[in-house]
Amino acid sequence: MRAAAPGKLILAGAWAVLEGAPAIVCGVDRFAYAADGEARGATAEVRAALSRPPAIDTRELEHEGTKLGLGSSAAALVAALALRAAERGEDVGTPAVRRAIFARAREVHAQVQGGGSGVDVAASTFGGVQRYVRDALPQPVSLPPSIVVSAFFSGTSARTSTLRERVEALRARDSKAHRACMDALSTTAEAASRAIDAADPHAFVDAIASSGAALAALGTAADAPIMTRAFAELGQAARQEGAAFIPSGAGGGDVGVFIGTTPASASFNQKALGSGMTPIRLGIDTRGVRITEGP
Repeated sequence: MRAAAPGKLILAGAWAVLEGAPAIVCGVDRFAYAADGEARGATAEVRAALSRPPAIDTRELEHEGTKLGLGSSAAALVAALALRAAERGEDVGTPAVRRAIFARAREVHAQVQGGGSGVDVAASTFGGVQRYVRDALPQPVSLPPSIVVSAFFSGTSARTSTLRERVEALRARDSKAHRACMDALSTTAEAASRAIDAADPHAFVDAIASSGAALAALGTAADAPIMTRAFAELGQAARQEGAAFIPSGAGGGDVGVFIGTTPASASFNQKALGSGMTPIRLGIDTRGVRITEGP
């Protein structure tokens, strides 16, 4: 027996979710696995949560040995907790057990990571597309019709903790500038959430595109490479074809997402390749954490 938990893509609400704004996040069809046996690959989070850590495999959430930024630490922790729950005879597919896994994973992940919103834990536990507000249970939602999401790896694995330190330093030295940046990000997050409720694909894309400018402004104010030059240029290219391209999460590298009402054009894809981006095959996982057959 083994447990599988999906990675995540954050589509809207990055950084703003830390301030109480809604994030839109989805589970993806690449997984972290937990299996009983020697604790190979056990992460700090898994070791903190369990006195007897299982073996962990997060290779699907990497590209040629480099983390993609798909929430591998959260997925590994959720998978490990699910495995132990199943071994106790609990049904991981039931809402009550999933809520318990989410609560414990959220607690431990925040403790080890020194903070965070829990958005990646929510995606790994529940899967599908979720609207998540910090420290609350996520709400399943549907993307507006005709929305297309595709992912590209920047080739660089970002350290979210380092970016968060710089943003916190901005808060300490210039609270007014920090508040202005977070308000702008919260405005775009709320707009994306409203577009979900209205099933309005164009409003959703516009909100995501606006978040790109807000992320860039936060990076400039905090002296943090949240929106790299390559991401900014691809964001402009996407806008020219009525789409958006932003970092999926804190920025600084990792995975970027193209979000539009039609697939990315050949021209955009060529520009992405020329910027050092690698297309990553990802789909939305609708099931969340589960028990599977396997070693």
